[in-house]
Amino acid sequence: MNIPTVKLNNNLTIPQIGLGLWQVTNQEDFNKAFKSAYDEGYRMFDTAQFYRNEQYLGLAIQKYKINRSDLFITTKIAVNNFGFKKTIKSFKESLAKLNTDYIDLILLHFPVSVLRKKSYLALEEIYSKKEALSIGVSNYTIRHLEDLFKYAQIVPVINQVELHVFLQQPELIIYCKEHQIAVEAYSPLAHGLKMENDIITKLALKYHKTYAQIMLRFLVQLDLIVIPKSITPKRIKENFNIFDFKIDESDMDELKSLNKNLRTCWNPTLVP
Repeated sequence: MNIPTVKLNNNLTIPQIGLGLWQVTNQEDFNKAFKSAYDEGYRMFDTAQFYRNEQYLGLAIQKYKINRSDLFITTKIAVNNFGFKKTIKSFKESLAKLNTDYIDLILLHFPVSVLRKKSYLALEEIYSKKEALSIGVSNYTIRHLEDLFKYAQIVPVINQVELHVFLQQPELIIYCKEHQIAVEAYSPLAHGLKMENDIITKLALKYHKTYAQIMLRFLVQLDLIVIPKSITPKRIKENFNIFDFKIDESDMDELKSLNKNLRTCWNPTLVP
């Protein structure tokens, strides 16, 4: 199956679905999840310095003899590594852990108020050396993006934010699209909260899909990138199989009515 891709503002493309790797804390579980995902067709893998598992991904790629060029690897600069020099240094460490000489996408993990400018300028430096093919941000609100545009020479290709049917952030999506920034949804299943909604349950029955597949397909039809997290092979496969059906517009409207501004992770709106 050909995975749909999203074109970025630097003319590169990213798979529209990837495997989120947060909370995968040992190599055995990591290998099982990675191999299941790769065999199913996943090619994008999303890690971070904060997850402390970059080295697991590097070892899994070696173990299964995967061609590096077949993969799209995202990692993120941890908050405690912000600052120009620390960002550069920690990025080099990430390259070593991942056993690669380039990253497809490097993000700033959170809009830390004092240091985010210096850290983004470091990403631009990394990009200029082609050690990262694309750069972007995570958890940025419109306010943080407006601040970034005051100093950035390179528009981020992606803003990775918490986004799901109960936290739709329509204004942020519109703003990002206007500035050619792709939006990537983390925690697209809302960490399993609100998994008893009648509307989603009804649509799952209608389309002969699971509850999770309806939640993911909703985001895909908004032209978003999704990175569901799982270490269970059955769910990894289920989450991937969302491209063989389409939700009707009237049903999409019904799903849009479920927006509750429900945050299950960090709340960047509190950061100046």
